[in-house]
Amino acid sequence: MVAISLFALIGAAGIGFDYARMAGMDSELQGVADQAALAAATQLDGKTNAIARATRAARQLIANETRFANDGKTPAVSGTDLSLTFYDGYDRTTDTYGTATTTDAAAKIVKVTTAGRESFFALTPVVAALRSGSITASATAGLGQSICKVPPVMICNPGEPANNTDENLTFTPVAGLGLRLVTGNADAPGNFGWLDAGLGNGAPGLSALLGNDSLRVDCQPVSGVTTSTGMKTSVMDAFNTRFDIYNNGNIGCSGPCSPSTNVRKDMVCKTSGTGCGGSKYDIPGNFYQPPYPPVALASDGSQDPPIMGYPVDICHAVAKKDAATCGVIGNGTWDRAAFFRVNYGSTFDWQTAMASAGYTAATVTRYQVYQWELANPSVVVDGVAKGISVGQAVGNDKAFGQPANGVAGISPGSGIDRRRLSVAVINCNATNLHGKTTNVPVTKWLDVFLVQPVATRGNGTNAQTDMSDIYVEEIGETGSGIGGASTAQVIQRAVPYLIR
Repeated sequence: MVAISLFALIGAAGIGFDYARMAGMDSELQGVADQAALAAATQLDGKTNAIARATRAARQLIANETRFANDGKTPAVSGTDLSLTFYDGYDRTTDTYGTATTTDAAAKIVKVTTAGRESFFALTPVVAALRSGSITASATAGLGQSICKVPPVMICNPGEPANNTDENLTFTPVAGLGLRLVTGNADAPGNFGWLDAGLGNGAPGLSALLGNDSLRVDCQPVSGVTTSTGMKTSVMDAFNTRFDIYNNGNIGCSGPCSPSTNVRKDMVCKTSGTGCGGSKYDIPGNFYQPPYPPVALASDGSQDPPIMGYPVDICHAVAKKDAATCGVIGNGTWDRAAFFRVNYGSTFDWQTAMASAGYTAATVTRYQVYQWELANPSVVVDGVAKGISVGQAVGNDKAFGQPANGVAGISPGSGIDRRRLSVAVINCNATNLHGKTTNVPVTKWLDVFLVQPVATRGNGTNAQTDMSDIYVEEIGETGSGIGGASTAQVIQRAVPYLIR
């Protein structure tokens, strides 16, 4: 009986041993696929050569040996043993892939499949007569990305056509272009709105997030954000603290709300002293407003206002009663000569100054001039000091280019630039965005420069802006490195994750 039973016992042991070898080989191959997929996913940032970088990472970063295969092949699984397929998305609900793609910007998901390996059974009842057959493994991964320490701000893609259905329609930033945005429920190109970021008590909570130096808020996903509802124009007082404007005593900040070191603006304070002393800032009666149709101010200075901040694009600088000659997106042409003439005098050679700073005078952006003024706060012109460090008398009032309300400013060199924001650009038509909407794709994160404070300029037929208007200038894509150390205020976190 023992002799007879040994056949069954040896057969069972052999099958168990060979199955364990096959299962071990399967685990080894799955480990290869998992790690290669994670390595590839780290490169899927939507930028140039993302697919090439992902393929290189999968095939060169990961090395794994399959020791349970005994098919005579080299134990190591090399890069040529991996095949990679990229997709524009993955629906976890239905467990289905999106469309396969070879486009860097569209590649969001990677699937890695290993080449087949075999295990020849050694201890089965018929020795070496059976084999496992070709066994492969595959893994799918994506890249979870978030942006931290940024105010919860979004804009509708200014260039999105009315009939657009592509949620990922490309938006290409152009440094220097002005954007005339309207605050509110962002459901039309150029509208300016908010993201849901645990705002707490409605408008007061949003004010704190827009004004505070340090943001105690959850990170925003690079894509799949949730929009918030409501005009909330009252929060603009918090925005204006970045310009040293504290007109409303209850500005809503729950922490320090410091101004930028450079607060150049088109507003004056009711003082003749060296500081504003907590007084209210106002738009002077003769503010910058070119004639219609909008053209540069006369070169002889006869049309110059008494004070100028960084002006908007000339095509936007019109009263609301007139139609601007450009839409939401400007053309980057602003009154450079008038700005320097008003603030530095008609004899100042600003073209040479810009060239010395490495800028092209004819195309210098407002953000570049802002940085130049930070680096040159006092410039002597005809024996008189000019610049942001020198207050300018405007009748019985005074204009200041540096903080004058007794609140210490933050230098962009410290890693924070209070006049630079990172905003989410969303294709609002394609996503049918209305009010609070969840899991909204973000086509781009854009860095913008706050050109001027939010304020009412003029009234009646002479009205140019109100508390619903905000004007910014495009700097470039967030995280692109444009602007030097000031990009340190934005923290991007990216973590690869396995889907299956």
